Amino acid sequence: MNKLKEISLIDLEDIKLFINGKWVTASSNSHFTLNNPSTGEVVTEVPRGGREEAKQAIEAANEAFPAWSKLTAYERADYLLKLRDLMLEHDKELASIMSFEMGKAYTEAVGEVSYAASFLTWYAEEGKRLYGETIPGSASNKRLFVVKQPVGVVAAITPWNFPLAMMTRKLGPAMAAGCTSVVKPASQSPLSALAFAKLVEMAGIPAGVVNIVAGATREISDEIFENPIVKKVSFTGSTEVGRKLVEQSAAQLKKLSLELGGHAPFIIFEDADLELAAEGALASKFRNAGQTCVCANRIYVHETVIDEFSEIFRSKVKELKVGNSLDESVQVGPVVNEEGLNKVEQHVEDAVQKGAKVLHGGSRVEGDGFFYQPTVLSNVTDDMLIMEEETFGPVAPLTAFSDVDEVICKANDTEYGLAAYIYTQDISLSVKVAEAVDFGVIGLNDAMPGVAQAPFGGNKHSGYGREGGKEGIKEYLNVKYISLGL
Repeated sequence: MNKLKEISLIDLEDIKLFINGKWVTASSNSHFTLNNPSTGEVVTEVPRGGREEAKQAIEAANEAFPAWSKLTAYERADYLLKLRDLMLEHDKELASIMSFEMGKAYTEAVGEVSYAASFLTWYAEEGKRLYGETIPGSASNKRLFVVKQPVGVVAAITPWNFPLAMMTRKLGPAMAAGCTSVVKPASQSPLSALAFAKLVEMAGIPAGVVNIVAGATREISDEIFENPIVKKVSFTGSTEVGRKLVEQSAAQLKKLSLELGGHAPFIIFEDADLELAAEGALASKFRNAGQTCVCANRIYVHETVIDEFSEIFRSKVKELKVGNSLDESVQVGPVVNEEGLNKVEQHVEDAVQKGAKVLHGGSRVEGDGFFYQPTVLSNVTDDMLIMEEETFGPVAPLTAFSDVDEVICKANDTEYGLAAYIYTQDISLSVKVAEAVDFGVIGLNDAMPGVAQAPFGGNKHSGYGREGGKEGIKEYLNVKYISLGL
């Protein structure tokens, strides 16, 4: 638990915002408190940036844009790789910060730092591949060209559950494309973003290229969406907020990409390797205490194997260690706050009242912090809240199915379309189901499909646009057509 003493990237006694390459306080002199979800104790106070700080950051990014965008792709790649190296060098410090501010299990947090750094690696190279085109002319005295240019100043509004990875998944392609940025981190996890800003400073990245403004969400967001300097916004968060941002972006026709909520089905067919499926469901469901948009929310198991699977799965869940997120032996930390804990409790109570059976867990963990026991529910039915809403907690609901078409219909019976998982050894069946379910990311016998080199994003109310892969950098480019008359 003494990992906090090892942190040197930020001073917990003097937290500041990062604007135009400088560490500044909020003009209002106001702060908000940050609590450790493992203990409930106050970690530190963070300056409450607002509209004025957002405006300063946007103007700084605008001033930095001409010089940054004129660098060669190779020069920008060198900066990204320096930043990548610094992240990996300071991975344990970054993990400790992430762990105590939002509750991610420490060993998982170390893994997130590596995952976050992979986006910088990928886009350092992908920025060199922004090819234009020469198009055959329709007349002998014309030459037709297409070039791709950075959109300009961009804003990244990032979530608390993956505070580093979701930031680099946005900043990596933005910086590689030649854009400058303003980051608004979630109020539950601002320190990870500010520690990252320290690495930006250490890497020698020019002032104004990356700016971090934590604080009053509504004020900062309003400035971002009303300021015409900002040309594109990338947001990861709830569908409810995403809808409001679409409305705000309409006034200026601002480019917008959204990665919103999910309600992932995890489908296990009768021929599946049940041990593999149980390990996959365990990893998907209980990672980050169930607080991921792509975690297994609805586990459908074929009726002929549900009893066997339930016992295998229950025995694995029973072995998970719950506790303070900074303890390296802990696998499941707390949920992020009391509100999240109350929602988990509500979902379980509703399910039990409607006939679900608790195979393991089923209650809060007594004591300090926001802990809920890793829980497995059986006999779950479609009328239960847990099958209708994203729980965002360590609860796995199991329900039986008998028919392929039936489970496809049930899987698609949601407004969300982010991720889905399919476990079967039948290649034809896997292709059929993968093509039929309406989700943007499919894991076939794979519970962890997210990688930097592949496109990530959802369908329906899970948003639009893609992050990762070659598709991710396209979100930060304008396509310009040039017709040259000879």
